[in-house]
Amino acid sequence: MNPRVEKVNNLIKKELGNILLREIDIFPGTLMTLTRAECSPNLFECKVFISIIPENSADDVMKMLNRNIYDIQQVLNKKLNMRPVPKILFCKEEKTIEAQKIEKLLLSIEKKD
Repeated sequence: MNPRVEKVNNLIKKELGNILLREIDIFPGTLMTLTRAECSPNLFECKVFISIIPENSADDVMKMLNRNIYDIQQVLNKKLNMRPVPKILFCKEEKTIEAQKIEKLLLSIEKKD
């Protein structure tokens, strides 16, 4: 991967994590984690992967993030000293869901032994 893209990924992950922590009020009892950011090679857009626990509130949180995406993008644009700032797209993190399923399977196997 291009070193510049890697740096931008890390920068967006850090800054968006701070923005989401300060700017977004999520539902009580819900944990939202920004797991990774993946910018396109031309740096025009960036997929931001969000992990949400419990999983049943994930759709509501994703809808809320997408409703506020314009405001979040504006705050990010002011924080980053680069042009153009990649357009953010929120995506639900599927890898953590898969990891939870595998962990449950491993625990059930361990209990049987």
